[in-house]
Amino acid sequence: MRRALSDRVYDIVIVGGGINGCGIARDAAGRGLKVLLAEMDDLASGTSSASTKLIHGGLRYLEYYEFRLVREALSEREVLLEAAPHIIEPLRFILPHSSALRPAWMIRLGLFLYDHLGKRKHLPGCRMIDLRRDEAGKPLKKSFTKAFEYSDCWTDDARLVVLNAIGAAEQGAEIRVRTAMTGARRENGLWHVTLEDRATGAAETVTARALVNAAGPWVEQVAASCNGGAKTGHGIRLVKGSHIVVPKMFDHQRAYILQNPDRRIIFAIPYQQDFTLIGTTDVDVKGGPGKVEASAEEIDYLCAAISDYFEKPVSPKDVVWSFAGIRPLFDDGGDSAQATTRDYVLELSDVDGALPKLSIFGGKITSYRELSEEVMGKLGRYFPGMKPDWTAKAPLPGGDFDAEGFEDLLARLRREFPVLPEDLARRLCRTYGTRAWTIVRGVETLADMGQDFGAGLYERELEYLMKHEWARTLEDVIWRRGKLGLHLDEGQQAALEQWLQQQSGRPGAGGA
Repeated sequence: MRRALSDRVYDIVIVGGGINGCGIARDAAGRGLKVLLAEMDDLASGTSSASTKLIHGGLRYLEYYEFRLVREALSEREVLLEAAPHIIEPLRFILPHSSALRPAWMIRLGLFLYDHLGKRKHLPGCRMIDLRRDEAGKPLKKSFTKAFEYSDCWTDDARLVVLNAIGAAEQGAEIRVRTAMTGARRENGLWHVTLEDRATGAAETVTARALVNAAGPWVEQVAASCNGGAKTGHGIRLVKGSHIVVPKMFDHQRAYILQNPDRRIIFAIPYQQDFTLIGTTDVDVKGGPGKVEASAEEIDYLCAAISDYFEKPVSPKDVVWSFAGIRPLFDDGGDSAQATTRDYVLELSDVDGALPKLSIFGGKITSYRELSEEVMGKLGRYFPGMKPDWTAKAPLPGGDFDAEGFEDLLARLRREFPVLPEDLARRLCRTYGTRAWTIVRGVETLADMGQDFGAGLYERELEYLMKHEWARTLEDVIWRRGKLGLHLDEGQQAALEQWLQQQSGRPGAGGA
């Protein structure tokens, strides 16, 4: 198909619609730069929707002396909690003590550092608990009598990506999903970037002053498609992390962090009201990135690890859903996947002080905003007129309310729209924050919400997702914009997919 050259010159073209790409797009657009982001699939369709859903400092990283990484992540934890209190929640973690593994003094020291390395404003510190008296001990084997309790945060990782994309679009960025970059070259004082619409096959060449490669597991492939295949100066280690979801294993709202004889850590986290999320694994991936699934061996491993701690064992037949993602870790030469650093490296190159290309290796979801600031700091000399740092105090879309005021937000929505059932109102507030009002504006009866697809998913919400959040497919809606796939049966999913297909050809679907 004929390739046309766009008349518009962008300041930055970003390749990759994961957390880093969308975070950079939001930051750059808010500084007054013209930004285009291209994602070859859906937003958060790769690594950024397959994490353990934690905003945390990484307690276990202290064992590898990653003090700076932990300190910065702990500080970011508080920043992000204030920026997105609707999708980021404080969560207490229970660490049962086993004298056969790490000694108690080591855990106490680690938790002391964890409490004091970063600033704590909203989260309580650690404490020791007696599992024989605390309800957290009830589901555990009776051999565990004491535990440590500390704070971190939980989030919906895919929604965090989408909120950054919405924020970028609100600042003027152009977000293109299902758009692959097939090549880029420096020519006549500009980057010439070829983009292909994966739905239609149409190709277009756009021009830009800078190129950011935030392609995650595909960072090396994207780099190879620039300037005739120039290699990067760094490498990545592709590590698969798998998770399983099982019916709810305990009634309280705290999570467990469990030590294993192989020195790995497994989490058991309350999930979607009726379930428990268990993960993760660290398995080196040979060959290039692609679609991955939790293997039978990984599922067996996770079930066995959990069963070592809980009275009621977990078996593969209990698994109602599993997912896996590839973490593109910076290759620091570590002996094992679990010991490989979660830090990031930025690689910058230019030609005679112009036309920069910046590639991102590694990173973790908690540090995405800080990474975005560092990226813009490195690009600053190419854009001397851009505005200063701004995201540290700016709420993400829907998060413009007090970090401790979620219940007040919910009460206001129910007061203004009393027709909404409490569970629906709560889910809308937890998913969209103050933007829930955009969905329910004018609703006086439930019939005004349109067709009911089950689990509190109505036509009104679907229209919002297609218009403002780039959702197109069934998977976009039920696994990335939310996790209603756990609550919808096959018939309901089929009806929803049919509705989405009917809407796909209609105008007006976009974002922000």
